[in-house]
Amino acid sequence: MQNRAVSELLRVAPVADDLARRFQEAGFSLALVGGSVRDALLGRLGNDLDFTTDARPQDVLKIMRPWADALWEVGIAFGTVGAQKNARVGDADRPFQIEVTTYRSEAYDRTSRKPEVSYGDSIEEDLVRRDFTVNAMAVALPEKEFIDPHGGLEDLASRVLRTPGTPEESFSDDPLRMMRAARFAAQLDFEVAPEVVEAMNEMAGRIEIVSAERVRDELNKLILSPHPRKGLSLLVETGLADRVLPELPALRLERDEHHRHKDVYDHTLIVLEQAMALEDDGPDLTLRLAALLHDIGKPRTRRFEKDGRVSFHHHEVVGAKMTKKRMTALKYSNELVKDVSRLVELHLRFHGYGTGEWTDSAVRRYVRDAGPLLDRLHKLTRSDCTTRNKRKAAALSRAYDGLEERIAKLQEQEELDSIRPDLDGNQIMEILGVGPGPVIGRAYKHMLELRLENGPMEHDSAVAALKEWWADQEG
Repeated sequence: MQNRAVSELLRVAPVADDLARRFQEAGFSLALVGGSVRDALLGRLGNDLDFTTDARPQDVLKIMRPWADALWEVGIAFGTVGAQKNARVGDADRPFQIEVTTYRSEAYDRTSRKPEVSYGDSIEEDLVRRDFTVNAMAVALPEKEFIDPHGGLEDLASRVLRTPGTPEESFSDDPLRMMRAARFAAQLDFEVAPEVVEAMNEMAGRIEIVSAERVRDELNKLILSPHPRKGLSLLVETGLADRVLPELPALRLERDEHHRHKDVYDHTLIVLEQAMALEDDGPDLTLRLAALLHDIGKPRTRRFEKDGRVSFHHHEVVGAKMTKKRMTALKYSNELVKDVSRLVELHLRFHGYGTGEWTDSAVRRYVRDAGPLLDRLHKLTRSDCTTRNKRKAAALSRAYDGLEERIAKLQEQEELDSIRPDLDGNQIMEILGVGPGPVIGRAYKHMLELRLENGPMEHDSAVAALKEWWADQEG
């Protein structure tokens, strides 16, 4: 690990050492810290570099302003100055994103939603307030002295997450660290130490003082990680999910005595993993959220039928409303809320396809309703098959292959992605001799329905159809 770290640090040395010398000349110290040191030891250090210093924020600004290519002060209230610096590495220029944070300690009081910041004077004081030992290591620059007062290197080698002090003290300082434990477990595929898990169980209620935005951001990082099941399971097991995403643990429905329905919670995690396997260009937050939330309407719609079966009628409609409510509470963007809710609402639509009985009209409506989400809907629907019955799984896959082939064929013939009526609003007004108003909207909607039902129409046929509709309206 230390050999890997040396090679990684040598790679970023041109920018790191240059900055460290400037701090030294100004009478301050500088150290690479936290996630940057952890990632260097893991051989995966990127171009985002975190530093810590004894210089106060205003001194940091004075040192960095003439050096950086760009500077921002968004986090300065928390002691952090951000910068971008292009530096020559090997035979190429690389852009580095840099954050320099003054030694600090921060803690919540019992009612605050924001940490109180106070500055420290030693790196040891700074490291002890870090969330986990694997993030509480530093490398003093430019001399490259390794600082590890809490055994982070050993924990990194053991792939375990512990806190520098007691977990209770750490989580009292910032309750969001309980979610960060789950996130790092998911990102790094590490185990969380038993005493940390125990403290998460005991202190889960403290997460409620953390702002929705911070919770959301941590949840996103967890969901976008390589092993989200690991982190989500930890949130559920410790009771944190009951407070930040209660719809997830609610999926752990008790199974009826005859095992007539699946474990919806486990099914959901499998769907998430299967959706991840279908991603084309890296992690897709919209798809992963839809996979995670697609069945959250089931607990509210579960019915035990007279024949012993279990039904979840309209759970997709109920689930879409629940998705919108939860994501809005977590302060997701309106666009993301709309897209994920729509996918949840549409995820069962394919199951009416059977063995290909849909008309061309039904296929057009499927494409129209999915709109720009069609590719994600394909992936979500395919992922939603978790049956262990290989014959049934193969039949579903073949049926969806058939639907995709029909969509492709119709798209080629009719430009399905941009279905419009064969007459636009101006043409409708001209033909009917009517100005703008509600009647034009109704006429447009009628022509769109004809287009969906019958496919493209010749101009004269479209005009005749519009006049026929108009005659019925006047009659």
